[in-house]
Amino acid sequence: MATARSLTWTFTSRTAPTRLTLRHLTWCARPASVARFATAGLSGSSARALIRSTLTDDEYNAAANNSMDNIVEYFEDLGDKNDIPGYDVEYQSGVLTLKLGNEGTYVINKQPPNKQLWLSSPITGPKRYDYDAVHKTWFYNRDHHSLKSLLDAEISKAIGIDVDVPLDKVDDE
Repeated sequence: MATARSLTWTFTSRTAPTRLTLRHLTWCARPASVARFATAGLSGSSARALIRSTLTDDEYNAAANNSMDNIVEYFEDLGDKNDIPGYDVEYQSGVLTLKLGNEGTYVINKQPPNKQLWLSSPITGPKRYDYDAVHKTWFYNRDHHSLKSLLDAEISKAIGIDVDVPLDKVDDE
């Protein structure tokens, strides 16, 4: 059951002061692990609905497990086929560690409570990716780039080999 309340909320972003007022905030009742907010009467720049994953636990686990399996298999094969100094792939308990020698270490792990994949990059730092079930891809909510595009670009540059991580159209079933 949804309830509407009047609320005024103002925030300041890191890049530019932004004022956002939510006039009607509707809370849609869902289990504690999944929350969805619908907004109406938004004013200010960058106004958009605030949404957390609406995947069921089974849908999240299928998408996350298939994605992690694809990533692990791809990077293991890449290491077997190429002589990359300091290269090592380790996958244990849902955590992938990809060592690129002097270029740094990437860590990708599942975050079931948030229904996200988390990435720690030696180049761009930490990022949290949500799954888009319509486009079947993991994306970063702040700028909407995909996990695939970031991994392809950064790791290709780091090791000097074209990388094409098989993360487009991940099966979530």
